[in-house]
Amino acid sequence: MAERAETPVRGVIVTHARLGEALIEAAEEISGVHGALTAVSNRSCSAERLRGLVAEATAGGPAVLFVDLSSGSCGFASRAAASSCTDVAVVTGVSLPMLLDFLFHRHLPVAELAARLVDKGRDNITVSHASRSVPD
Repeated sequence: MAERAETPVRGVIVTHARLGEALIEAAEEISGVHGALTAVSNRSCSAERLRGLVAEATAGGPAVLFVDLSSGSCGFASRAAASSCTDVAVVTGVSLPMLLDFLFHRHLPVAELAARLVDKGRDNITVSHASRSVPD
């Protein structure tokens, strides 16, 4: 059985524009879990201001930073904030399946949780082909 974290891990979604807010709204509506996720947007932020917002959002305990793109301002700010913390992980390519899994497994240690979330994200990327019927 996996070890439980002392306090539930917090989720901070760092994205461009209002994407983080939309993902939180959807995840909360589906799961019924509220208040475990926070959005930080790069909207109208300098790189320095964004780094400060991300650092502020992760201060005081274990957190997972969910980032939309691995490069760019959100990714850079998140990695900078996590670089000085042992209890903060950065997971890029945020998706709704990742967030839902996070909401129900926030008791896991950060490193274990982050690995689980990456697997969840990968597992939910699929390709489906519609059956193609060719008329006679």
